Amino acid sequence: MFIDVDNFLTNPQTLNLLIAENKTVVAPMLESRGLYSNFWCGITPQGFYKRTPDYLQIREWKRLGCFPVPMVHSTFLIDLRKEASDKLMFYPPHQDYTWTFDDIIVFAFSSRQAGIQMHLCNREHYGYLPIPLKPHQTLQEDIENLIHVQIEAMIDHPPMEPSQFVSVVPKYPDKMGFNEIFMINLKRRKDRRDRMLRTLYEQEIEVKIVEAVDGKALNTSQLKALNIEMLPGYRDPYSSRPLTRGEIGCFLSHYSVWKEVIDRELEKTLVIEDDVRFEHQFKKKLTKLMDDIDRVQLDWELIYIGRKRMQLKEPEKAVPNVVNLVEADYSYWTLGYVISLEGAQKLVGANPFGKMLPVDEFLPIMYNKHPVAEYMEHYESRDLKAFSAEPLLIYPTHYTGQPGYLSDTETSTIWDNETVATDWDRTHAWKSRKQGHIYRNAKNTEALPPPTSLDTVPSRDEL
Repeated sequence: MFIDVDNFLTNPQTLNLLIAENKTVVAPMLESRGLYSNFWCGITPQGFYKRTPDYLQIREWKRLGCFPVPMVHSTFLIDLRKEASDKLMFYPPHQDYTWTFDDIIVFAFSSRQAGIQMHLCNREHYGYLPIPLKPHQTLQEDIENLIHVQIEAMIDHPPMEPSQFVSVVPKYPDKMGFNEIFMINLKRRKDRRDRMLRTLYEQEIEVKIVEAVDGKALNTSQLKALNIEMLPGYRDPYSSRPLTRGEIGCFLSHYSVWKEVIDRELEKTLVIEDDVRFEHQFKKKLTKLMDDIDRVQLDWELIYIGRKRMQLKEPEKAVPNVVNLVEADYSYWTLGYVISLEGAQKLVGANPFGKMLPVDEFLPIMYNKHPVAEYMEHYESRDLKAFSAEPLLIYPTHYTGQPGYLSDTETSTIWDNETVATDWDRTHAWKSRKQGHIYRNAKNTEALPPPTSLDTVPSRDEL
């Protein structure tokens, strides 16, 4: 078994599964943050990478199986019991070899000359590998790539613990220049809390846990004591149901953060939920964005770093002189945002308890971008200065209908009747297709930096 040192097998059955394939050379398909993987589907007569339609079909699991391919690398199994394997070699190259002197190409040529067909299997999820560095990139970027592989693997697998025989460089978490970083988590969701704390630690980010208000534990007496009433006429845009107690619990959780921001007079605060995955180089990218905002002295009160952009007729307006920032339009979800003291004061000052709707519907009202005018009429002051990172910096770990998806807002009860259960995310899963996924690429290219010559360097793989 050949395994590159920076490849990670998370499926404990990988070796058994590969042996069962009974192939001379067979590889498990490894995942990365992009299309890159440990195989090629095409190779030119000169030995270079050739893009083919089959690659995407296999890489994105649209076709499942164990496929003949001209190249596997990084992690693969050789069956040394088969006679033909004696002819496989990395060095010296075959006597007829005239291609580029590259280890994986030399080995693929050796396999071809020996009459051995390489195979790539994608029937299971086997593990991860980082995207290789480009010539201009640094060792620090390689470390960041490796960290991202680790935290991506933790979404569906236990943390990858270091060997007891390896010395680990200590980490020094900090608040990234924020006065505080809050992570909202339900006490009963220990698995999410543990994953997030480890994920944040690996990125050297220090957080304070906010115990979320559990909507399932709220009763009618508590709602009356808080003078909570649903905003008149509110209906969920996808299921047409009224407010749920899970959504009330979510709102109260964010509200408690806003109150603490005010009480402690925190000028700049980051708020994240516990079911998010982080963009590559999250810490570096967010730090740079906030530095750029400070540099131009932008007057801001809320900055989304994770949300669902709703379908817009026009792209959101790019902010002049700040790369990767747009003026926020109607958005869904509150995965993560930066909030100022003035922003928190405006949100709390709106007195939302007596006219409550989900927090991700409330925020667009407060910056005057909600498409339902009747909702906005209930809030007189709607001048919150809201922006968004572009592209986004965090995403959901799972989407509605996917294995592992769990909602504490949908699976709840109607706000004013605890006997009426809502289980929309399961019983009406077809409606989730209207929401779709959060696209990782920027929707407004005006917010992006201009391309450099380094961005256009061709690669030998699907990078």
